[in-house]
Amino acid sequence: MIALIQRVREARVLVAGKLVAEIESGLLGFVAVEREDREAAAERLLERMLRYRIFPDEAGRMGRSLSETGGGLLLVPQFTLAADTRKGTRPSFSPAAAPEVGRALFTYLVERARDRHGRVASGIFGAEMDVALVNAGPVTFWLRSSRDSPE
Repeated sequence: MIALIQRVREARVLVAGKLVAEIESGLLGFVAVEREDREAAAERLLERMLRYRIFPDEAGRMGRSLSETGGGLLLVPQFTLAADTRKGTRPSFSPAAAPEVGRALFTYLVERARDRHGRVASGIFGAEMDVALVNAGPVTFWLRSSRDSPE
């Protein structure tokens, strides 16, 4: 699984002009599921998102995690992160999981996040979404958790 995470002051998701998810200060994670991903990859990715130290500590350095700050977590499905862009001028989505697998693993990730972290919101899998955010920093990282990634 892949997550593009951003430290945000606020973020929200609208579908057809209606607000479906919103957080204040915290972490926005755009999430893609790859073909070979299983629940273990979702667990590892969630662990990394919750514990990745990207929030300022007392010294102003990135020394605190989302778990420590208690900020919100907004998870947004974005299969385009799994695209192969190495050749040509059109992305290939062959590395992405099939929609039914992607939906199941994204749902699993959201449920596990809600079990472990109180403030969780999510976009809607397969929907055309408008995502608005204020990136704090800016701070953006690309995380990957799959069978091929080092632990």
